[in-house]
Amino acid sequence: MTNKHTARLLGSYLQRLPAHSWLVLVFWALIIAPVQAAVELRIAISKGVSAVSVGSSTDAVVKDGAGRVLGELTAMNALNANPRGKAVGLADWQASQLIIEPENDGYVWINDRWYRGRTRIIRQGAGVTALNLVDLEEYLYSVVGAEAIPSWPQEALKAQSVAARTYALYQMNTSGNRIYDLDTTTRTQVYKGLESEFTSTHEAVNATAGQIMTFNGKPILAVFHSSSGGHTENVEDVWNSPLPYLRGVVDYDQVAPVFQWSKNFSAGELGRLIGGIGRVRSLSPERITPHGRVIRMRIVGDQGSKLISDTQLRRILELRSTLFTISADNGTFAINGRGFGHGIGLSQWGAFSLAEQGVTYDSILGHYYQNARLTEMPN
Repeated sequence: MTNKHTARLLGSYLQRLPAHSWLVLVFWALIIAPVQAAVELRIAISKGVSAVSVGSSTDAVVKDGAGRVLGELTAMNALNANPRGKAVGLADWQASQLIIEPENDGYVWINDRWYRGRTRIIRQGAGVTALNLVDLEEYLYSVVGAEAIPSWPQEALKAQSVAARTYALYQMNTSGNRIYDLDTTTRTQVYKGLESEFTSTHEAVNATAGQIMTFNGKPILAVFHSSSGGHTENVEDVWNSPLPYLRGVVDYDQVAPVFQWSKNFSAGELGRLIGGIGRVRSLSPERITPHGRVIRMRIVGDQGSKLISDTQLRRILELRSTLFTISADNGTFAINGRGFGHGIGLSQWGAFSLAEQGVTYDSILGHYYQNARLTEMPN
């Protein structure tokens, strides 16, 4: 990527923001954002790839893993980092890991996006892994905008901020020997860097700074989903292990555009998707939750049958959830479902609806995370 192309991408990002918003963004970066990271997260942007494009919006110091300065990367000059023997190579530099630290509150470029914080590139497997080292609160500016809708009421965005902050801390505390705490996908939390930051997400994160949900003094597994379809689930009914704060509760997500949905499949199409059983003759749930969510499905074809888990079912058939009923008519299977996601913990559309009714974020969190407490992070 050339200097001009990288600059054009950053300029394009700023131009897409609402009028004056990019100035507000810079103001927050320089004034409100923490000067020194209180909690620094390790976010995996690219894992085990043959090359990763990295750069900085300002001049940046390049260091090795021990903190020794190797040189300086000029502003708006993206370079490819790649494996070199057992090391990571970037331009003339080579080490087991490289760290890029922007000067003057600059942003880092990784692959195709701008991020706050620093970049760490590690040799892993046959390739390299690029991590964004970023302050927890600054990370949330992006996550809340990627996971929720920025135009939602502030109380809903505040609830999302606390949930995402708590989830990130839980993952950091339980990361063990992993070289990262979270990635950028729905497997953990969606993170898009500057692209998903908005004035409203800054306000929600700043208003709840340092607040988390705890049980017995520890951050909870604050999972969330888009829409439960009317009622959330007890965690053990879906994921086996019980937790006292992830209990099924009435949801208020009827306004969600994904509250009801349907998909149709022919017998042949289902057979091709499942594989190895021929044309499908029947689909029979073998285990469902008390609220109707399918956990295991027996699929019978004219050449055999398979027992499919809820996770496999959603992935193979691209279903929004496993809360559905099935009807068959003349070789066509109609799946009529509700909600989007696993149905455990905070319902984002439920939080939106409650906020629209004037419910405050602490009450929203208390509803979806039963028996948990809203507390301040320890210093």
